[in-house]
Amino acid sequence: MTDVKVKVEHLTKSFGDLLVLDDVSFEVAKGEFLCIVGPTGCGKTTFLNSLTKLYEIDSGSIKINGQDIDLKKNNIAYIFQEYSTMEWLTVEQNIMYGLKIKHADKKLIKERTENVMKMVGLTKYSQYYPSQLSASMLQRVVIARAFAVEPELLLMDEPYGQLDLQLKYHLEDELINLWQKTGTTVIFITHNIEEAIYLSDRVLVLTNKPTKIKKSIQNNLPRPRKISSPEFVSLRNEVTDLIKWW
Repeated sequence: MTDVKVKVEHLTKSFGDLLVLDDVSFEVAKGEFLCIVGPTGCGKTTFLNSLTKLYEIDSGSIKINGQDIDLKKNNIAYIFQEYSTMEWLTVEQNIMYGLKIKHADKKLIKERTENVMKMVGLTKYSQYYPSQLSASMLQRVVIARAFAVEPELLLMDEPYGQLDLQLKYHLEDELINLWQKTGTTVIFITHNIEEAIYLSDRVLVLTNKPTKIKKSIQNNLPRPRKISSPEFVSLRNEVTDLIKWW
């Protein structure tokens, strides 16, 4: 039986009279890579912000390992749409930051930082500052910092939206490599259907507001995936048809 990492039951969230999330329930398995897609403005980011308690939910529950989320207890990392590097810190210091906040052992901080820098190709840029880096390099720093703390749950909110196609595919491959090596559970929000098919174990399709789950689609395509394969195109088309709300 698959271990359940995240269990969302009857999640409801409104902003004033606007009902955004309407009785949403689903589970995420331990180690699963779940992509969430839906129409623009349907509440994908609202869900992540509810999960991290940036927003208080109106009703329902969100549990990790069978217990209510406790950010003091649960090791959760969140990668936002915007670059969140600290301009006054070097690449190395940025990646170390989360571990230092958690008061990790100095030896562990050094080992983890060196490992993730190597995995995402940042070793020779360790003493650079964010202002000296390209957009794709900045995203590598943010991803490396998240994986350095070895989160049990990694939340990603359209992290590659501002990058061109070639850079996006390269970083997606690096993300998959890190995820496979660490076994982290990932919830990845995207409006890009092709990206969702390329990355996911499963795709959760949301409706327009008030948001419900329209369909959960298992993605068993073998990795590495070819976006030109008939199976990939078929799955992409299936999800595209589900998202159309006109």
